[in-house]
Order: sequence, then C-alpha cells, then structure tokens
Amino acid sequence: MKKLFFAAFLFSLSLTSCQKQDVQTFACEGATPTYTADIKAILNTNCATSGCHNASSRANGIDLSTYEKAKSESSRNRFLGAIQHKSGYNPMPQGRAKLDDATIQLISCWVQNGSLE
Repeated sequence: MKKLFFAAFLFSLSLTSCQKQDVQTFACEGATPTYTADIKAILNTNCATSGCHNASSRANGIDLSTYEKAKSESSRNRFLGAIQHKSGYNPMPQGRAKLDDATIQLISCWVQNGSLE
C-alpha cells in the first residue's frame, strides 16, 4: 500500500512540475518601446550571439538576429517565459545571469504593445 501511495504521489508531483507558469504582464502606460530604438541592442548583446540565437547558430531553431524573426518569436509564450525565468521554460540567457528587471519589463512592454519596429 505504501508503494502504491508513493508511486501515486510521485506521479502527481511530476504532473505539476511540468506545468508552465504564466508570463508576467506589466503596466506599460506611456512606454512604447520599439525594436530599432530599444530591443535590437538588447537581443544582439544577450541573445543573437554566436552559438545562441543568431542567424548561423539558431539554437533550438530560434533566430533573433532580425526584426522580422524577433517579432515572430516574440508572439510565442516561450520568448517571455524564458526571459522572465518562469517555471516550465528554459531560462535565458542560458548560462548567464538573468536580465535586470528594467530590461525584462522593456522587452515585455515591447511584446505587449505588438512588437513594434
């Protein structure tokens, strides 16, 4: 009986650990970041680098080296989930410190406002 209970407990634990946490939204009143003015430099420095998400490396099939590709990827929850280090997503930038809160909020507002160029 104990083995059955323990197995059921482990199974239920595995189900809850596989759930993805919702991405955080921000109040972006007055903030309308654009790719060209705000986001491009962040992505080029932290994401679209050699061995990661540039045009030649495309880690996990993700290329963030151009506006069109970054905009396309930004429409997926995994983009913000990874940057915000939400459970169920691979934290990015990989192997480095989490981006600071102001940068995460800027990227999140860019996405929430439609990923403007």
